[in-house]
This record gives sequence, C-alpha cells and structure tokens, in this order.
Amino acid sequence: MSTNERMITYAEALNEALKEEMEKNEDIILLGEDIGPYGGVFNVTKGLFERYGAERVIDTPISEAGFAGAGIGAAMTGLKPIVEFMWIDFTFVAMDQILNQGAKMAYMSGGQTTVPIVFRTQGGGGRGNAAQHSQSLETIFAHVPGMKVVLPSSPYDAKGLLKTAIRENCPVMFIENKLLYNTKGHVPEEEYTIAFGQANVLVEGEDITMVSISRSVHLSLEAAEALKAEGIHAEVIDLRTLVPLDIETIKDSVKKTNRLIIVHEAAKSFGWGAELAAQISEEVFDYLDAPVYRIGAKDTPIPYNMKLEKEVLPKVEDIVDDIKKSLYMKEGSK
Repeated sequence: MSTNERMITYAEALNEALKEEMEKNEDIILLGEDIGPYGGVFNVTKGLFERYGAERVIDTPISEAGFAGAGIGAAMTGLKPIVEFMWIDFTFVAMDQILNQGAKMAYMSGGQTTVPIVFRTQGGGGRGNAAQHSQSLETIFAHVPGMKVVLPSSPYDAKGLLKTAIRENCPVMFIENKLLYNTKGHVPEEEYTIAFGQANVLVEGEDITMVSISRSVHLSLEAAEALKAEGIHAEVIDLRTLVPLDIETIKDSVKKTNRLIIVHEAAKSFGWGAELAAQISEEVFDYLDAPVYRIGAKDTPIPYNMKLEKEVLPKVEDIVDDIKKSLYMKEGSK
C-alpha cells in the first residue's frame, strides 16, 4: 500500500458517502433518533445537520414504527429517505412497516409504485450491550423477499456499498457493525461505488474455502493467518451482500478447494449459513470432500457479562478447530 493512500475510519467512510450523495441529490433526507445536532450515536451523521439543515436531517421521536412508516411514505411520493435505526434490535418495533409494507409495496401495487429507501442500522455483539442491543438479525431481512441486504466489513466497502444502496430503486437494509466504526482502512477520495452481488476474494488458497460477512470477515482472516503457519492455505471470501447472493464465486472456490466453512456472528441454528450450505450441497455436492461446517453464535440470548458474551460469540479458535476437522486432521497433527 502506498504511504500516500488516505486512511479513514469506517464511520468516517459512511459519513462521506452520505455527504457526497446528499450533495448530488436534494431529494435525499435522513430520519432517525439523535441523528441531527448530536450526529448519531456512532457519529455517522456528524456535521450533516449543520450542512443540510433540519428539513433534510430530521431528528425523530423514539418511535421506530412511526419514522419507518414516514420514510416509506416519503419514498413512495418521490423522496429518497435514509432511515437510521440506532440498534438493529429496535427494527423489531417497526417490522410491519419494513417487511410487510416497504419490502412488498412494489409487488402489491403491480409495479405502480416503488420504495427507494435505505434502512441503516448496526448490529453484532462484543461490547457487553446485552441481549437487546447485540443481535445479528440479517437472516430475518434476507429471508423475506423484496429487500436487499448489505453488510460491509471495511471502510472501503462501507462507503462504496452505501453509495450503491442510496442509488437503488428498492428497499435496502444496510447493516453496519458496532465494533468496526473505529477501524481504519484505505478509502480513495475519488468517486467509486461497489456493485451488489459481487463477493470479494480477500485471500486466495487451495485447501479450504471460508465464507463470511461483516466483522466475521476479520475473524476469518485471523484464522487464515494462523493456519498458514501450519501449512494450511484457506481461501477467504467476503460476501458483502446477502441479497443478492454471489453463489457463483463460492461455487468456483469450492470446486478448487473441495471444502467449505461458513462463519457468521448470527446464531448458528437457522442462520444464513444453513441456506448457503444447502445451496452448495445442491449445486456442487460432487466437489465436496468433507461436510460443510458452519460457525455461528451459540443459540442463546447474548449475555451482558462480557466473559460470558465471549463464550457465546464465535472465536478464531473455533474457526481453526473446525477447519482442522474439515481437513480430517487429528488433534496435535498438521
């Protein structure tokens, strides 16, 4: 990497994407709790109220169903709303608006109307925020047809994917990760976007394919580095978007490595990893030399106690252990 490359945080990258798109499109409005003069609980909307005013950066009451519905109505009448849910856990309060109204409106109206809206929120654990502020709910939004689902893992992807989300003509659930907001990465100053449905192969390898998204990508990279020291070369793929899903990149990788492990922070049971494992089993079963392994959080509410939380969430050691199982390596051997 060049020493001249600009390094900014994940939160700053998101802020830039909002600022640049609002500059270009006067129909973009922001709605959410504490997003105005306060700048958002994670500073993503910092400075936007001062720049664009109270008519475009709208502080709302604590009423998720209310401001989600207002955003959907505004989208149907020509505006481009970006609605922020402070925590993904709070989307449950507005689920009828998001999944029963926003996601289905284009279909229900026979295409007479569309809902070009972005729901921004953040998820994941790791901060001791307990069971109602630490969930990974992406599978729920991916399960109901009508909505695209995006989970960026780096500042570069956060900016490029958010700009794409804003330009989409349909509902997009854009899920950030609370532990990534302060991470830094290279983000160019020039204009760019990242297309949905294009996974990113971060590390090439020939022994096993690792697929993950959001913060789990970083755990996968750590595991790959640890295994490299033992002569195991894992291919690491960041999906970037669950809907649309880039199954072709995963299939191509499995055809090369003959093994697959899926890593996510959502609870393991009934998570999106199960869907991916099923698709791979249906389409490239003959290439597999071992069962598909899934690593996710334990099936329990996220504990407030951080020692217990660490035991519930997936760890690098879990990934390493399951990769060795997939490779049929005996304990203590290579």
